[in-house]
Amino acid sequence: MSRRPRRHTGLLTACSLVLAAAGTLTACGSDGSPSSSAAPELKVTGAYMPAPSMDTMAAGFFTVTNSGGADTLTSVTSDLSDDVTMHATVDGAMQEKKSFTVPAEGTLAFASGGNHLMFGKLTHKPGQGEKVSVELHFAKSGTVRISMPVKPATYDPKTGR
Repeated sequence: MSRRPRRHTGLLTACSLVLAAAGTLTACGSDGSPSSSAAPELKVTGAYMPAPSMDTMAAGFFTVTNSGGADTLTSVTSDLSDDVTMHATVDGAMQEKKSFTVPAEGTLAFASGGNHLMFGKLTHKPGQGEKVSVELHFAKSGTVRISMPVKPATYDPKTGR
């Protein structure tokens, strides 16, 4: 009989430790912030292309807002060009990038003077008022299709002109 209480005591202790560990792990993910495994929730806004001044090249801008877990923009494609590249501007110099992180609960901005898209070898020179179809390819979220309106070459998204 003296063995039985010990066995139950050991079993109860082990169960208590498992339940305490499970509670701790659950608490880590329940503070309202996304864990690294949380699904991204992406929204793309403010997309536009300034009317290109040349027949062979154009730029593109947009903002990705993420209200979930982190994701990565891995590539961009468009019917306008077979050569769409992503760039960052560092110390005034343009540098091609293979991917961009979209932080959890954060934003990724592509704006004039900063990160941007470059469309090379255009199939045609898009005119003001035209809409360019663009596909953004994300590691977790898959493909997000956007319509990028062509704005005046001097367009300022802050003023809308």
